[in-house]
Amino acid sequence: MPIHRVYNLVLQGGPVMIPLLGLSIATIACAAERGWFWFQFLRQEDRIVHDVLEAARVDLDKAAAIASQAQYLPIGRYLLSALKLKKPTPETFRLALEAAGDKEFIKMHKGDKLLETVVGISPLLGLLGTVTGLITTFNNINIGGGGAGDGATKAASGIGEALIATATGMIVAIIALVFFRIFVTLQSQQVDYFSEVGSELELIYRQVWYEPYFSKETSSIRDRQLPD
Repeated sequence: MPIHRVYNLVLQGGPVMIPLLGLSIATIACAAERGWFWFQFLRQEDRIVHDVLEAARVDLDKAAAIASQAQYLPIGRYLLSALKLKKPTPETFRLALEAAGDKEFIKMHKGDKLLETVVGISPLLGLLGTVTGLITTFNNINIGGGGAGDGATKAASGIGEALIATATGMIVAIIALVFFRIFVTLQSQQVDYFSEVGSELELIYRQVWYEPYFSKETSSIRDRQLPD
């Protein structure tokens, strides 16, 4: 939409169009930033997980190095939190993953409060514009007076202000709600995905590294305790 049309629309919609314009800009900026975040994240997530899990079956240090190179993404930081530990117990390994996961989920909710605020405030601002527009309409109605044509024009202007403000408030709220629901859905999917990946990594650590090492240590101690 050309700038001059936006400017004319703001003028026709009345004073409440200024905060609605600000909320629309904030919504678009937030959606663009979060959209880029999720695009970058989801585009590389599966490859990083695959590489780390495959390496973890052979060399934990190599797996940690791969996760370290992906620290710019939540999944990289999540996997590295456990892989960087030195010979942890499975319980410590799992706790490290859970703590890192909680931190990353909090970061994924960035922007949610802003979108929720826009969804709640925009329709109210639109309703306020409706009220102020109707007040203008009634003030310009001069029953029984002269200048009927001029009064009708002013009344129509007030009705137009009310309708434009209402429609703008609803449109801004709908757009913010759509983006909010998309991001919430992605967050929910990531909670399940992180849990699945974490469980698989923990299982690899238990079966490939911890339990064989623990069994060898136990056998060694038992052999030393046996009489000649």
